[in-house]
Amino acid sequence: MADFVILRKSRNAFSSFMHVIMNILLGTGSVYLTWATGSVFLGFLIVLISKWRMFAVRPRYWELNLKSNLVDIIVGCSFVAIAYCSGQTILPVHFIIAALYSSWLIFLKPKSTEFATSMQSLWAVFFGTTAITLLAASANVTNMVLGSLIIGYAAARHVLIQGDDKDFEMIYLAAGLIFAEIAWLCHSWLIVYSFAGTGIIIPQLSVITTIISFLFGYTYKSIQRNEGKLKWSEVGMPTIFLGLLIAVIVIWFSQPIFNV
Repeated sequence: MADFVILRKSRNAFSSFMHVIMNILLGTGSVYLTWATGSVFLGFLIVLISKWRMFAVRPRYWELNLKSNLVDIIVGCSFVAIAYCSGQTILPVHFIIAALYSSWLIFLKPKSTEFATSMQSLWAVFFGTTAITLLAASANVTNMVLGSLIIGYAAARHVLIQGDDKDFEMIYLAAGLIFAEIAWLCHSWLIVYSFAGTGIIIPQLSVITTIISFLFGYTYKSIQRNEGKLKWSEVGMPTIFLGLLIAVIVIWFSQPIFNV
């Protein structure tokens, strides 16, 4: 019996080790293949192939599985897109996003706590809107609006679906429409903050939508704690502070020098 327990533990340890290795290979491979080939499609293909389990069921479950995995797909494709937009000159940003994607796959994605779920949603918003901005900066505004709509929908659903009440479809759609509206407003004046020599580019749109998403999640949790009631005493100060923060970013950190 003792030998069986030891063997079982050894197998579990080996499985965990291989799981980590495979995730590192996925995280680094998708980024560096995109950099090496100069093509975004191969990286996207690797991310989608890694989600093969979504379709390893009957077709009637495909839509549900796709919605459930949207945040993970958005994060993976976003890192690939950022690697593509960073060019084929190796820069610190390539190492950073490979490490971030690997960390996502190994540490953050598998967790299902309330805090982890919120962080997963914020990652999807921040990196998703960053990728959309970089890809659609010189393209038709429709691409950026549709991409932002999907990101907003997925992020809201990822947070709200964890609750007891599952009838939130209209709120998911409303969140997507709000993101689409913000993207439409920002498209004509795309501001990015760059860090010379690193290749790191942070769009103003990503900062604003991440702040709004955080405030949305904070307010929702406050309502849950108070049995469906919104208490201004809990959400008032964060709302005012984050509203002022957005105002400062828009007014004082939107100089044309940052415009793409």
